[in-house]
Amino acid sequence: MAVEQGHYYRWVTFAGIASSTTAGLLIVGKLTAWLMTGSSSLLASLTDSMMDISASLISLMAVRYALIPADNNHQFGHGKAESLASLAQAAFITGSAIVLLMHGVDALVDPKPLLHVTVGIWISIASLILTVVLITFQSYVIRLTGSQAVKADSLHYRSDVLLNAAVLLALVLSSQGYPNADAIFAILLGGYILWSALQIGYEAAQTLLDRQLPEDECQKISEICCAVAGVRGIHDLKTRFSGPVRFIQLHLELDDDLPLIKAHELADIVEMRLKEEFPVSDILIHMDPISVLSKEHVHH
Repeated sequence: MAVEQGHYYRWVTFAGIASSTTAGLLIVGKLTAWLMTGSSSLLASLTDSMMDISASLISLMAVRYALIPADNNHQFGHGKAESLASLAQAAFITGSAIVLLMHGVDALVDPKPLLHVTVGIWISIASLILTVVLITFQSYVIRLTGSQAVKADSLHYRSDVLLNAAVLLALVLSSQGYPNADAIFAILLGGYILWSALQIGYEAAQTLLDRQLPEDECQKISEICCAVAGVRGIHDLKTRFSGPVRFIQLHLELDDDLPLIKAHELADIVEMRLKEEFPVSDILIHMDPISVLSKEHVHH
């Protein structure tokens, strides 16, 4: 589902504010729970939430910068700021994973009895519910906008669902006479979150390296062009995306005897139909007479 740039900005801003607010509430709750219980997994979860709010604020600022219109020094816009924000988030999540692993190993080597476990359990339940509500909203925004920054933000909150569930289970098991549960779950989640960070970093790097649009979108572009009466085919389709903007370049194959004004009209029709499918896009079309094309370069 494609949205206009103004709506894109509005929705990703809402998502950033919701994410930052949620992280702030989680920090207050987890800090209270950690001070009362002394749980290592709760301390690791608190550290993770502090990194979450930093990542969310970076994401919010990056989205605002990414939507600044193109200028003389940035003629293709500022959209890649989103991908840079995703790389920063990957670094934060890596830090979270390392902290989890360190606290988990420390708690496993030197386990300590937990205090006021019931308080920690209830705060963990509240954290779990709040995180699920946020992820549901983020998923809606991602469907509307396809924002990479919101997607990266949502990914580490999905990790937080497992983290909060594991902390809850660890507290319950610890209260039932299994003191090492707190440490074991922290170590397992550290490994999972580290893997999530690598995925986010990979996706952001691919965007910065100008990876093409998904195959189904490239196929859709070809179908739209070839459906215009008078267009014989297309070739040299090149695509990439930067923030909300899709960049599309292609060559139209037209009959040799078309007047220049008619060829221009066909290119305008193609551009208009592509804009209908991809409202936030930058389209460049070159027109070629069919006879000058060698067979190996023609792709219908």
